[in-house]
Amino acid sequence: MQISPDLRTAGSVSGGTLEFSLKKSLLLNDYRSGKILKSDICDAHPELLRAAKNVGRITEDACPICESGILIHVFFAFGKRLPSGGRCVTSTHELEQIVSKDSSISCYVVEVCAECGWNYLLSLLMMGNNKI
Repeated sequence: MQISPDLRTAGSVSGGTLEFSLKKSLLLNDYRSGKILKSDICDAHPELLRAAKNVGRITEDACPICESGILIHVFFAFGKRLPSGGRCVTSTHELEQIVSKDSSISCYVVEVCAECGWNYLLSLLMMGNNKI
């Protein structure tokens, strides 16, 4: 799959980017200290797992939960002219086409472990005329 490591190269990120890394660190600390069960955070929806396995971008990062799986990034675009459930984006070219047809796109980046079901929203990119 040809998704660039940084989706900000596709279209224009006019409204900014929200990163959720601090909240992820807090969640992982709670898991490691026993405050949260594995079943509470390894609950990826079957469609998300399917998207990860079939169109996701494989990273070099090990899963923070099972440590044996490799994390996969899945990209979802939402906009006025897209289906209400969003659209799974499979390439930078596809994202550029979506942005050129819709003036405001929200693109969500989700990391997924196909082995244990860990999933976490990494970031939100506001593209086109969209503003955060």
